[in-house]
Amino acid sequence: MSAGLVIFDVNETLSDLEPMGERFADVGAPAHLAPTWFAGVLRDGFALTAVGASAPFVEIAGNHLRIVLGGVDLDRPVDDAVSHVLSGFGALDVHPDVADGVRSLAADGHRLVTLSNGSASVAEKLLEAAGLREHFEALLSVEDAGVWKPAAGAYAYALERCGVEAADAVLVAVHPWDIDGAARAGLRTAWIDRNGSTYPDHFTAPDHHVTSLDELAALLR
Repeated sequence: MSAGLVIFDVNETLSDLEPMGERFADVGAPAHLAPTWFAGVLRDGFALTAVGASAPFVEIAGNHLRIVLGGVDLDRPVDDAVSHVLSGFGALDVHPDVADGVRSLAADGHRLVTLSNGSASVAEKLLEAAGLREHFEALLSVEDAGVWKPAAGAYAYALERCGVEAADAVLVAVHPWDIDGAARAGLRTAWIDRNGSTYPDHFTAPDHHVTSLDELAALLR
């Protein structure tokens, strides 16, 4: 079964965010604050989307980071700490299964693009470093859509840019909220469950439940 267009989420789906904890530790903050901070960034982005507003990921991330680091005995000025943590996005690696999975999907003739709530430049650095950029025809960001995922407008923007109908595209993500949003927008979906998680019953179930991109490539072949 051909997927036609495969749309990848970026943060956590393609990129491994585990090293972001090291960035927190570098500035004197507890490493465990990293996932709490990232979840807060998503929350605030979703909140703005819910009221019809939007702001760039890096703006929300930086502002929320200052809040999270408030009261922490940092080893440098807070602005320097924020800069050091945020620069970590540009130094991330892809998950171990990504390279083979992407190459297999591309070899099978699928069109590959990314659609991130973050900036396209982060996706560019990530894929260039992994030697995978050539397999993606476009790196899209919700900054150009004017609305964050999981709002329908974000997926509609990607479909319009790529010239395909929703039924001819599949959204690949590790986030159930992204899967649900894409499904409600009419796309097919593939949930990458690398950690043996439980998919929330309150979200639309994915069309495909796989544990790696390698498995997805084989399934779509």
